[in-house]
Amino acid sequence: MKTLYFTILAMLPLGVGYAQEHIDSVKPQRFNLHFQTTYIYQYKPAFHSPYSGTNSLSGTEEKQNSLTSTLYLGIRLWKGGEIYINPELAGGSGLSGAFGLAASTNGETYRVGDPAPTLYLARGYFRQTIGLCNETSNEEDVANQVTGRLPKKNIQFLIGKFSLGDVFDNNVYDNSPRTQFMNWAIMNNATWDYAANVRGYTYSFTTILQLDNISYKLSAAALPIVANGAELNTNPNKAYSLNLEICKAYKIGGQTGNIRLLAYYNMADMGSYKHAIISTDSGHTPTIINTRAGGNYKAGLGLSIDQQLTNTIGLFGRIGWNDGKAETWCYTEADRTILAGISINGKGWRRNNDDLGLAIVMNGLSKDHSNYLAAGGLGFEIGDGKLNYGCEAATEMYYSFKPVSYPVWISGDYQFVINPGYNKDRGPVNVFSIRIHVEL
Repeated sequence: MKTLYFTILAMLPLGVGYAQEHIDSVKPQRFNLHFQTTYIYQYKPAFHSPYSGTNSLSGTEEKQNSLTSTLYLGIRLWKGGEIYINPELAGGSGLSGAFGLAASTNGETYRVGDPAPTLYLARGYFRQTIGLCNETSNEEDVANQVTGRLPKKNIQFLIGKFSLGDVFDNNVYDNSPRTQFMNWAIMNNATWDYAANVRGYTYSFTTILQLDNISYKLSAAALPIVANGAELNTNPNKAYSLNLEICKAYKIGGQTGNIRLLAYYNMADMGSYKHAIISTDSGHTPTIINTRAGGNYKAGLGLSIDQQLTNTIGLFGRIGWNDGKAETWCYTEADRTILAGISINGKGWRRNNDDLGLAIVMNGLSKDHSNYLAAGGLGFEIGDGKLNYGCEAATEMYYSFKPVSYPVWISGDYQFVINPGYNKDRGPVNVFSIRIHVEL
C-alpha cells in the first residue's frame, strides 16, 4: 500500500507541469493530470451519555484522523468526448466509526469496518457534450475537466462510475468537505438518500441539458445490494435510483445566485420501520432487516439556494424532506432538514485565499422512524437502544487559511451538536478539527 501511495506522489510533477503549460491556452487539451490529498484530525471531549447502544456516538473522549488522496486523469478522445479516471486512496475513521450522528462530523470518512488505507477506483466515466449553439465559453484546466470551449447551450451525457454529488446539489458554498464544511448534513442535503456504495460512488447514466441560465439534470443510478453496502446492484429490475434537478442561475442587484429543486425516487429491497414494529412481539427489539422486501421505495424533495451579497459575502440554505417510511439505504438517517449559513472571503482583511464559514442545520425523523428507534431498533447509522426524541441540530464554523503561495490550505473547524442521534438524553457534543488540504 505504501508503494502505491508513493507512486501516486511521484507522478505529481508530470501532472502539475502539464497543467501549467496549458492553463492559459484556449486550445483543447488532449489530457491533464491533477492530484489532491486531505488530512483531517478530530478531537471530541467526553459528553453527557447516561446510556448508549450499538450505533451510538461514544460518550468518552475520542481522537480520530483520516487521509484521502485522489489522482485525476482526464483524456479528450474527440470533439466533445472525454474520459475521466480517478484512483483514490482512503484511510482512517470518523468519530465512533462514523456512527451515532445524522450530522456526522467528517465528510471524508465512511462507515467501513477496516480503517487501514485502501486503494480503489473512485471514478471512471465517459462524458459526451453536444453543442446546441455556436456561442461558447472557456472551460478551465481543473480536476475532471480538460481545457476547451464549451457551447453555452449544450446537452451532456455521462456514463460510468462517479458520485451523484458531482452533478446534483452543487451549492456554491457548502459542497466539499475537503475545502468547505465537513459535516455530512451541511455538505449535502441530509434527506437526499443519494445512490452510492459505502464510499460514496455509484454506476450512473446522467443527462444534463444546459440552456443559458437554466439546466435540467436527470440520472438513473445503481443502489447498493444492502443498506450501506460496498457492492452495487446492477439489476434495474431489483433496484434503481432516479434523480431529477432543475437549476436556475440569476442575478439580484448585479450579484449572482442559484436556486435548485431536487427530486429523487429509490426502489430496492428496503425494510419498513412501521412493519418492523408491528411484526415484533411485545418485549422484543424490532429488526428492520427482517422486513426487507422487493419493491419498497423512498422518495424525497430538496431545495437549495446560494446568493452572493457582495464580492466577499455569500448566503446559502437548504431544506429537504423524504417520506421516512422505508429505511435509509445510502447516505444518512434524516427525513427532514433545514440549513442556513454564510461564507465570507478573506479579501476584506487582505487574505484573498482565505475563507470563513458558519452554518446551522437541524434534522428530524418521521414518526415511523423515531418510533422504531425508541423501541430499540437500529438503523445502519444510529441507534442508542432507546430514544427520547428531539431534533438533532449541528452548528459548524471553519476558517480556511492559505499560509504560502503553494496550493496548501490549513483549516480550523469547530462543531457543536445538540441531541446526537435525535436523543435528548445525550449530549451536547463538541468536536474540534484541523484539516490540511493540498491540490495540484
